[in-house]
Amino acid sequence: QVQLVESGGGLVQAGGSLRLSCAASGRTFSRYGMGWFRQAPGKEREFVAAVSWSGGTTYYADSVKGRFTISRDNAKNTVYLQMNSLKPEDTAVYYCAADLNLILVRTTPSHWGQGTQVTVSS
Repeated sequence: QVQLVESGGGLVQAGGSLRLSCAASGRTFSRYGMGWFRQAPGKEREFVAAVSWSGGTTYYADSVKGRFTISRDNAKNTVYLQMNSLKPEDTAVYYCAADLNLILVRTTPSHWGQGTQVTVSS
């Protein structure tokens, strides 16, 4: 089992940057693929980014490619989402997710954090 706690959300102006962090409990963190999803008001939750257990493979939604970077530090049991050039349409609750299967971490992960709000003002 792994428990996930996100932090780093907040209010930022368009064009600005934020870095989200997700701290994971458990000694098996390095075995999990990790991902980020987001859910805007009135919309379905959508995939944002994912990273393999080693950090060597990453995936991004087209809407964030080139602006967001996912990374992980297995020594700190933490995954990050660096968000640059933020747009008002990036406003959402951002969720950290984990799964042992790298395909499932991008679609239906088995573990979720509680979410952190990101608001981008125009």
